[in-house]
Amino acid sequence: MATDSTERPVELYVYDLSQGDRHGETVLYGTSGHIYRQVPGFHSSRYNPLTVNSTDAVYHTSIVLGGREYYYGQGIQFSIPGQTHHGRPMEVIPLGVTSLPQEVFLEYLDSLKSIYSHEAYDLFQHNCNNFTDDVSQFLCGRSIPVHIVSLPQTVLNTPFGQMLKPQLEAAMRPITTAPTPRAAYGARAPGQPRAPSKVIAPKSLKELQKVLDSAENSCAVVFFTSPTCGPCQMISPRFEELALDAGNKAKLIKLDIDIAYDAALHFEVSSTPTFMTFLKGDKVEEWVGASESDLKSRVDTLLRMAYPPHPHMDVKLPITLSTPVTPIAFTKVPPLAKVIEKLGDTGTNPIVTSIRDFIATRESKGAVEAHLPRLSDVATFLRESYVGLPAEKLFPLVDLFRVMLSDARVSGWFAEEKGTITIKTMLSYPNTHPSTPYSLRLVTLQAACNLFTTPLFAAHLTTTSLSAPLTALVTSSLLDAAHIACRVAASSLVFNLATYTQKQRSVHGQEVLDGVTVDIVASVVEALKSETESKEVVRGLVLSLALLCYCSPIGGEVADLVKVLDAGAVVREKIKGGLGEKGLCEEVARLLGS
Repeated sequence: MATDSTERPVELYVYDLSQGDRHGETVLYGTSGHIYRQVPGFHSSRYNPLTVNSTDAVYHTSIVLGGREYYYGQGIQFSIPGQTHHGRPMEVIPLGVTSLPQEVFLEYLDSLKSIYSHEAYDLFQHNCNNFTDDVSQFLCGRSIPVHIVSLPQTVLNTPFGQMLKPQLEAAMRPITTAPTPRAAYGARAPGQPRAPSKVIAPKSLKELQKVLDSAENSCAVVFFTSPTCGPCQMISPRFEELALDAGNKAKLIKLDIDIAYDAALHFEVSSTPTFMTFLKGDKVEEWVGASESDLKSRVDTLLRMAYPPHPHMDVKLPITLSTPVTPIAFTKVPPLAKVIEKLGDTGTNPIVTSIRDFIATRESKGAVEAHLPRLSDVATFLRESYVGLPAEKLFPLVDLFRVMLSDARVSGWFAEEKGTITIKTMLSYPNTHPSTPYSLRLVTLQAACNLFTTPLFAAHLTTTSLSAPLTALVTSSLLDAAHIACRVAASSLVFNLATYTQKQRSVHGQEVLDGVTVDIVASVVEALKSETESKEVVRGLVLSLALLCYCSPIGGEVADLVKVLDAGAVVREKIKGGLGEKGLCEEVARLLGS
């Protein structure tokens, strides 16, 4: 993973669950390569010792990063390091460093919630050590020690372990899946900063005026409060939430009149809570009271005044806006035996075997029981294969990679690989090899779609290293007159890009793809003109065009391009040709003409 000045250490906390006296009873104990189990109703002397490769511990592990300890039990949990119900770790293992921002890491964890749910926990097959192994690969590009991950399976490989599996599971589950103690995450870790507040707190009239001046081109809300005002304390949390929601669009200011007495005098504030709103430097209104609904309504009104709604908001788009915007993924698993056979000698490579086993387990037993292969080795092998293998053998290998990327753990890892070098290699190959077979181009497009199974990938499209090969791949594939399947896959990829663009624009107020959006819009309009066969392709392109253009900056490059290309007329032509859905196309044509 990346290494730079923002590096943060990643540690593995290792606990020994055999220290049963912590929990009021002896649960497990070990002696020189043997573990004995004392289960209620069983006496360990009745059974032969359970050999487990010279270990004296039953491992529970967690990942520590940025002053927080993350682990799996009752779902994905966190606490202040060392403050869980497991006590103090028996060992702390440095795993390496990561330069990934905290919000990227948290998004990755969020993508794992369905895999590492409370209900999915299994002491032997899907436990805390599998979780920390996945997270360690994502953060540091390495696995946790193999003897920790393999211990449960080693136990199950013995007759003794198989016989006592139900009792072991029943006895240990309450320990491993106990809830995080409230105190473990209710306080800050030593040196851990408080969550940043968006509310500004000037201490004088001069400071207040400086903040108001900085909002002369936008808007501001001033909340006059005092420490002894009960209603002020009640409405303060809501004011904080509104500040977060407003982001950079407004300055939300909280002023203690006992501290900034001169400001209270200047604005003639006689009671608290008092609120005042300002638009472009001018006072708009003033009111007194602690009504949360009233506060939100007035702040919303102020924001609408400062940022008038886009003209597109007046266009009725019931079909377009009700269309699910879930990214399209290609998850079908091919016959693995035939795929491996097509690889020839490459199919016997241990890395290919690990990929096959991962896919087969995931297909037959679900993601919960499919443990990741070593992804750093997979990445190296893939990049070397693009250089060393002929195209006909690259196709089945990329097809396997496509299936792997449908798992958020895999797509998340490759999204944050240093330089996203493997994905760049994959996207660039069809552009730099004009003779790339249709089948290889198709699975490349489908694999690119599957990258959207993680929320982490799309943000990297703003980088030149990925945007250029991706745009070239999409453009050439949309215009591939000979292969409908390629056009379908390309339109699906465009749709995924469009959903990301629209989400960032509507939720975060950001234009994320810059020139890429212009290039893709041009490609979509040209592809719509050329498409004469597939209703599926037309529908995907029309929806994508709507999402790419909806509420785009007024007078911006996208709006200008749509007018120059007369995109509305192009969409309407699809109705005449029988390929476009009448209601949808009419809506989008109105949108493009507004």
